[in-house]
Amino acid sequence: FWLKCSEQVASCQAPLGRMPNPTALFSTSMGNFEAEIYLDRVPLTASNFIDLAKTGFYEGIHFHRVIPDFMNQFGCPYAKDPKSSRAGTGGPPDGTFKNLVTGKTETRSNGGNIQDECISKDTNDVGTLSMANCGTPNTGGSQFFINVAHNDFLDWFSPGESKHPVFGKITSGLDVAQAISRVRTRDDNPLEPIKMLSITISGA
Repeated sequence: FWLKCSEQVASCQAPLGRMPNPTALFSTSMGNFEAEIYLDRVPLTASNFIDLAKTGFYEGIHFHRVIPDFMNQFGCPYAKDPKSSRAGTGGPPDGTFKNLVTGKTETRSNGGNIQDECISKDTNDVGTLSMANCGTPNTGGSQFFINVAHNDFLDWFSPGESKHPVFGKITSGLDVAQAISRVRTRDDNPLEPIKMLSITISGA
């Protein structure tokens, strides 16, 4: 379940005069929250998320795994059916998207996966958005989780086995994310399905 990022650290030179980071407004069946997306820190990962959000990939998908005092996981296309036994195993289609910082065409391959981007030491703090993967390098795609506790053992730069790069943080509506984590569940899946109605990107 947890991602392992390559521990090779790449350098990323930010251009001068960068605009403020984009924001994402998450509209769910339990309320709204907004997050800053760290395009300046992890441009490939952020551009991947922004592209999926703008093309409507996430609309209608349900949160498939929520654990109080831990995290909420989301983004599997199979979870459009909230009772699907395949929820948590899917990703986006293979294809390309534009890196919004470099202008480069990036690739999703081998089941919609992107390259791990472990270049910014942002901890998995409360309210952060972090990439999920299959537990092996370069297997992240569309799934991510929202930390509702400080889960620093998941940091890609921690000594632990789990390696999850952060690509954003909630700036308003954290109470909604926390409420989602506390709903009644069966096998961590909400008994009352929680749907993502839309994700609206501003500033990108």
